[in-house]
Amino acid sequence: MRPSDCVDYPCADVNSEAYAIPSIEIAPENVRLVLISEAVPVDHADYYYANDAPQAGSLFEETTVLAFQDAAALTGIDLRVTSLQDLLDQGVYFSTAVKCAKTGYTLKAATIKECSHLLEAELDPFPNVDAFLLMGDVAIRAVNYIAKRCGDPRVVPAGSTYKIRGGDYRFRGVPAFPSYLQAGRAFFIEKSKRRMIAEDIAAALTLL
Repeated sequence: MRPSDCVDYPCADVNSEAYAIPSIEIAPENVRLVLISEAVPVDHADYYYANDAPQAGSLFEETTVLAFQDAAALTGIDLRVTSLQDLLDQGVYFSTAVKCAKTGYTLKAATIKECSHLLEAELDPFPNVDAFLLMGDVAIRAVNYIAKRCGDPRVVPAGSTYKIRGGDYRFRGVPAFPSYLQAGRAFFIEKSKRRMIAEDIAAALTLL
């Protein structure tokens, strides 16, 4: 018998075999910026982490590092980053709103809501977060579900990302920045979105 065979995965639009929650060893008090992207990739080799360490050379590392380098170049911030480990060392933590891989292009609201319970527990140990980066609609909806369960106001209003960017939003008492997805191949497609991602990351970095 495998214990995993006894677990019921209620979400019909994800691949539960491609499941991951970060297992890296970190000091929770050192986490200053939390970046939440969409979902775990189908190929775990593309993910942020491998077992208990950052996954060097992964697709998520490549695009995320480029996004932070873009932010530094855009603003002149002295951010020397060539790997996820460099960012982790500077207090940036990475995760996904949904812990399984998608089976289609989109995710159902029920799936995001269900998985937001895991995200909520994952974020609870971090006492010193200065800002959250919400990379894409799934991340935005997940934190809205968490806020609602806690009796807090909606974090980010409904609307197109380009319209709601730049607003004054709060999650767990600190600024939250809605943006576009930076993890994955879509990062290379639209230059305008890539620039907006850089702007949003730069705005978050100024708070650290």
